[in-house]
Amino acid sequence: MSAMPSAPPPPSTAVRPVKARPGQARRTAVVVLVLLLSLAALSGCTRVRAGLAVQPDDTVNGDIVIATPDGAPGGEGPQLTVPPDLADDVELTPYEEDGYIGSTVRFTGLTFDQVSRLSAVGGVAGGRADLQMRRVGGRIAVQGRADLTTVAVDRADFQLKISFPGEVVETNGEADGGTVSWTFTPGEVGQINASVASTDPNAPSTLGWTALLAALVAVAAGAAVVLARRNRNPPVHSGS
Repeated sequence: MSAMPSAPPPPSTAVRPVKARPGQARRTAVVVLVLLLSLAALSGCTRVRAGLAVQPDDTVNGDIVIATPDGAPGGEGPQLTVPPDLADDVELTPYEEDGYIGSTVRFTGLTFDQVSRLSAVGGVAGGRADLQMRRVGGRIAVQGRADLTTVAVDRADFQLKISFPGEVVETNGEADGGTVSWTFTPGEVGQINASVASTDPNAPSTLGWTALLAALVAVAAGAAVVLARRNRNPPVHSGS
C-alpha cells in the first residue's frame, strides 16, 4: 500500500458549549455518518462509515460502511456478524467505492440500546469501541470512545456523524445545526460526547393537558351556571 498523508489532528476532547446560529435547521437529513466499531482485528487500511439519524420517537435510522482497500485480505472485505436477535432488523449489502470493498449495514427504527449493541458487528475485534445513547429527561446524552491504538494510519478512514431532532447543547465534536461530527486519528483513543435538548416522546403532551384543562373548566362553569339558575328560581310549591 502506498503511503498516505498523515491524518488531521483529532478534535479536542474537551466538551464545549454550542451556540445556536440564527436560521439553522434543528433537524438534518440522514447524511453519510460514521459509527466507530470494534475493528482492531482489521489492522490498518480500513474505512468505517455509517449513517445515524435520531428520530423524534427516540429510535435510530442509519447506515454503517465497513470496508478495506481491494477487499483485503480475501477480496470480499471484512466478514461481519450481526447479533442474532437483531438479524431481522439489520440488512447487510455489498459495498464497493474508491477502491474499498466491504459491506453496508443498514437499519431503521432501532432503539438506543440496540444501536449500542451493534458494536458486536466487528466480530472478534469487539470491545475496542463503544457508543452509548440514552434519554435523560429533556435531553439525549451520547457518550463513547474509539480505541484506535492498534490501527495504522495508512488509508485509515474513521469518522462519526449523528443528526438529532433538537438543539446541540454541548459536544466535543464539530456541530453544524443538529448534526455533530467526529474524526478519529489512528493510533489514538478518541472520546465521544454530546448533549442534545430534545423533547421526551413519552412526556405528557402539552396540547393534551391544555385540552383536558379547558374541558374541566367548561364543565365547572356549566355546573356553576346551573346552580345559579336554580338559586334564583326556586321551585314553586302549590298550596294544599
